[in-house]
Amino acid sequence: MFDISPLCSLINSLNEETKNDNFTFNVEDKKEKHWARDKNLRDVMVHLYEWHQLLINFVEKNKRGEKTPFLPSPYNWKNYGEMNDNFQINGQKKSLSEITQQLSESHMELITLIENFSNKELFTKKYFDWTGSTSLGQYFQSSMSSHYEWAYKKIKLHKKTSEL
Repeated sequence: MFDISPLCSLINSLNEETKNDNFTFNVEDKKEKHWARDKNLRDVMVHLYEWHQLLINFVEKNKRGEKTPFLPSPYNWKNYGEMNDNFQINGQKKSLSEITQQLSESHMELITLIENFSNKELFTKKYFDWTGSTSLGQYFQSSMSSHYEWAYKKIKLHKKTSEL
């Protein structure tokens, strides 16, 4: 369910030039803001890493009894696009190799974290009061597998357009 290996295989199939090139695919017909926001593989990986950090922070603090929302202040579900924009801007300081290592480590940290919960704790809606009306597993799915699928599609398109 939280398998990152297809994404890693796709990234590993890219040559070094393609890994470092900016995306060249047409974004004019794409409605979602992320198509224009992310300029290259590093930007996508920064986004994945930062969403891992959101989840780690959310789970660890709430487990300790520190009431913490998933999105940090001043963000909410109406303006979280601004947060994503800031992730992309701040990620410019990182090298591709640095963010690749950080993403790998944060993925493993999340796998270790999820193993501390039973299926009941993960998949029962409202099991924890801090997950609101949903389940903890939904947060993991959103921050991991759903984001991995999103990244896979974007990187696959980059690979396809780079090979033309």
